[in-house]
Amino acid sequence: QLIESGGGLVQAGNSLRLTCTASGRTFGTKAMAWFRQAPGKEREFVASISWGSGTLVYADSVKGRSFIARDNDKKMVYLRLNDLKSEDTAVYFCARGKEAVETTNEAEVDYWGQGTQVTVSS
Repeated sequence: QLIESGGGLVQAGNSLRLTCTASGRTFGTKAMAWFRQAPGKEREFVASISWGSGTLVYADSVKGRSFIARDNDKKMVYLRLNDLKSEDTAVYFCARGKEAVETTNEAEVDYWGQGTQVTVSS
């Protein structure tokens, strides 16, 4: 099971950190990722981190103002978003990849969290 936290209402220009906590064997030795889905849009990739944290991948929309990290001992994955924009408003989903390498599309995901809402006000 993957549980996201840290979402909420934030002002544009501010930052927030999302946390994903895995339970049981859900974490495994797999890559982890964040996706998001804005109202009326399809879910899209945001960021991914490989099992050993050696490979980080970001969507162009958040590159340079986001950072993904993981703590394998705690079974947690973090996503920090800086300089938030109205277009960052979405439900953010934590996801586990099928492999240890980076996961950048939904076909590579085998576990999903329920999502946490992030709303950016201007």
